[in-house]
Amino acid sequence: MRVDTRSWPQTAVGGAGNTSTVVQQGDKVSVHIAHADPIVSAGVAALLGAHSDMQISADGKADVIILDHRSGLEHMRQCANAHHGDQQPRVLIVTQLEREWEVRTAMMAGVHGYLLQNTDPEQLITAVRTLSRGMRYLSSELSRCVADSFTRIGLTSRETDVLQLLAQGQCNKSIARELGIGVGTVKTHVKGLFDKLGATARTHAVVLATRRGLVGDSYLNQPH
Repeated sequence: MRVDTRSWPQTAVGGAGNTSTVVQQGDKVSVHIAHADPIVSAGVAALLGAHSDMQISADGKADVIILDHRSGLEHMRQCANAHHGDQQPRVLIVTQLEREWEVRTAMMAGVHGYLLQNTDPEQLITAVRTLSRGMRYLSSELSRCVADSFTRIGLTSRETDVLQLLAQGQCNKSIARELGIGVGTVKTHVKGLFDKLGATARTHAVVLATRRGLVGDSYLNQPH
């Protein structure tokens, strides 16, 4: 699914991608593959190399760089600390991670495209071409997931912050201190979380949020 920059969540639109390096239609797209999985890297290189408008580059300053989820997030963090004038490649994440929380994290970090490893090969080609033209691309399998993530539950940014700290097992006082708000305000946010998630207790809220992919699964692996 092609996604115009304006339709991408606003917090992700301000990412480090620099559209001044957009490739004009008809030019070759230079692609640097830096995926952590060598088998995925080889497969992606073979697929892209079969198209005359694609050029595999060993240079990290290519038009598009393809990364795994973890490397993609780290790359975006580094880009955020770079000088604004630096030209950065468009970032496409290719991964098996498909939960709401994982997709949202990448989008909020400012990545330009997100693709699942088991997707149709033609989607890979389309994604790279789309990014090279200054647009963003979200795997069609994930479009409904992302829409649900941003609209179905409708957590506020502060409720999301509280939820992450709840998942770490922090008490109301610790959450208040961490976020710089009052304990009473924390209680209000926790109640809002209960209502939106349909939870009856803190543990229940975290379990429900984890199952929906709104937080990591570290909580479920902790002894209770």
